[in-house]
Amino acid sequence: MAEMLLIPLKITIFIFMVGNLLDLGLRMKLKQAVAGLKDVRFVTLSLLWAFVLCPALAYGLTVVMPLTPGYAMGLILLSLAPCAPLLPMMAEKAHGDLNYSATFILLASVGTVIYMPVMVPVMVKGLTVSPWAVAKPLLFLVVTPLVIGVIVQNRWEAFAEKIQPFVKKFTGIDTLLMLVFIVLIYGKGFIGSVGSYAIGTQVIFFTVITAASYALGFGMPPAQKSVVSLGICTRNCGSALAPLFVATDVDQSAIVMVTLGIPMMVGFAALAAKIFAARSGAVPEGARA
Repeated sequence: MAEMLLIPLKITIFIFMVGNLLDLGLRMKLKQAVAGLKDVRFVTLSLLWAFVLCPALAYGLTVVMPLTPGYAMGLILLSLAPCAPLLPMMAEKAHGDLNYSATFILLASVGTVIYMPVMVPVMVKGLTVSPWAVAKPLLFLVVTPLVIGVIVQNRWEAFAEKIQPFVKKFTGIDTLLMLVFIVLIYGKGFIGSVGSYAIGTQVIFFTVITAASYALGFGMPPAQKSVVSLGICTRNCGSALAPLFVATDVDQSAIVMVTLGIPMMVGFAALAAKIFAARSGAVPEGARA
């Protein structure tokens, strides 16, 4: 039964990634997002945490913690894919700067497409896949829908505002279906991970990247620090799964480890947003007129 459900699962993951990135593009104000790229401190810290410190921490945990090779593979892949599409929603709850959340999404999306194809063959042991095999789904599932959405939003704003709610609703329904398929296929794997070091390692990973990326903001205002922390805390699990679906003879526990990251990141992001909001008495800058 599990094998029969793999095809519909891959379809729902495809729709999940394309739909969420298209939805983000349809709502993104390109000028505001690009303006944030001029902030050297924000860009430097975002890239440092997203593509250097997070992978380094994950690699260190795979060395220190007695993880099976499959779980270690999944953790490394999670660490290479920052920023879930729910960042703007969490940033708003945290009273973060919504314009900077758009900037972070741009950095993470472009960075992931460039970085993952290079680093997966280097860092992920036991996964036989070429850089181009990793890059192809990322280009198609991350960059293309985001670019299309941004173009529509900036050229035909009224049309973008009209179709965006339908895209969001359809993607939301698909997300529920995707989660159902994940539970049906990998439910036993989730249960099997209880008692292993997989869950505990993820708790350590998410705790450190969430707290440290905020605490080590180095001069950024709270509204920007919360964006960086939430962007780092949330993981683009679709991008992390992509190499596993194009490779052959993949250890299923790697997929379990990545999918475990979905509830883990949502929980940590929601808690962090609540804490950041309590620490900030300010109105989100992106919401100001």
